[in-house]
Amino acid sequence: MPLNKVDISMFPAPSTGSAWATEAAGIPAVGADGQVLTSDGTDWTSEAIPPNPHVHDPGQVIEDIVLKDYGETTNAIGAIGGGTQDIDLELGNSVSATVDTAETTFTFSNPSVAPLGCGFTLILTNGGSQTVNWPASVAWGGGLFGGAPILTTAGVDVLTFWTIDAGTIWHGIAASLDSN
Repeated sequence: MPLNKVDISMFPAPSTGSAWATEAAGIPAVGADGQVLTSDGTDWTSEAIPPNPHVHDPGQVIEDIVLKDYGETTNAIGAIGGGTQDIDLELGNSVSATVDTAETTFTFSNPSVAPLGCGFTLILTNGGSQTVNWPASVAWGGGLFGGAPILTTAGVDVLTFWTIDAGTIWHGIAASLDSN
């Protein structure tokens, strides 16, 4: 049965805590709570909802959603001992790190493909205690005081980066400096 021809008025509304127990218009009954009806556009199937469902289908678009009280995975890098430090966005779009012993050069990897927007927030502790170098692709805000921000020697800075071209240009923003 095509999805656009389903009249939902023919389905009884289930009461709280109950399952649909009847079959209507060729659509199988849901046998128990924790079941979901899926369709391939022609046939309906009753399936169990996974215990911790995840959506991971890079080709799909989810539209008009409302999120409330959501979380982001934090890539907690920890202490950075100098050298090159990659921020891999596949590990999370919330990133925390502490600059501690030597000059650090950041790189950013695995952003979303163009033209999708991709951003991350870096919560950087003691960033001003050593020299921090940013990728050449980072464009810091211009204006009167343009350029990379002066980071806090002993404290926390919150920096946000955003790209719409898969990282060719990252727009860097100092969201909060010295936010102890």
